[in-house]
Amino acid sequence: MDRRVQRLVSIVAAAAATISLLYLLRHACTSCIPAPHSLSLVPFPRTSCDAASRRVVAPDRRLAKLRSSARWRRRSVALASSAFPPLRGLRLLAGSSRVLCLAAGAGHAVDALHAEGVRDVTGIDLVDFPPLVRRADPHHLPFSDGSFDLVFSDDPAGVSGALFPSRIAAEAERAVRVGGAIALAVDRHLDPAAVAALFKRSRVVDLRDVTLDGSQVRMLIFRTNGTTSNSL
Repeated sequence: MDRRVQRLVSIVAAAAATISLLYLLRHACTSCIPAPHSLSLVPFPRTSCDAASRRVVAPDRRLAKLRSSARWRRRSVALASSAFPPLRGLRLLAGSSRVLCLAAGAGHAVDALHAEGVRDVTGIDLVDFPPLVRRADPHHLPFSDGSFDLVFSDDPAGVSGALFPSRIAAEAERAVRVGGAIALAVDRHLDPAAVAALFKRSRVVDLRDVTLDGSQVRMLIFRTNGTTSNSL
């Protein structure tokens, strides 16, 4: 008799525990996880980076925040005082110039050129950074021959750090008009003659050391002539 009572008590206890667990699960589902009111329209991520949770900032607001930073202002001042004057002095940069900025990053040079009164400026990089920089491969520029008066880069790694520097040089020469210019910042430890040898249809018209954002780089300015040339 005692065994039957014990068995009955065990069954009742198990049933009570099961009922309690079901109640807790149901309560948690209805209170902790809200029921969806609409279907999610979020696209399937292309990479795990796309799936990461992050706050999206409007491009104009992000640009305004960057412009207010001390580093952005220093870079803009350095470009305006060191990089652009030689180009203006050689009559290779004017307000009406069509300028392509390679390896434009966040768009320092694009913004600085706009501030200088140059209206038609296109910034490209492998990663886009709206509203100043669009995505494009410098090895295969999506522009017609002779589309620009000036190709400019203030990133020393834009050429020296490229997979195929000779290809970038050829594309820059193709995209700039005959008589136009190519201005590149390169590492000071890099042989200028080695850089100049990459450009088959241009000649060096100016070479000088400039300071950009606290670091010294070498600025090479080429003028394109449309024929094969020994630059240095």
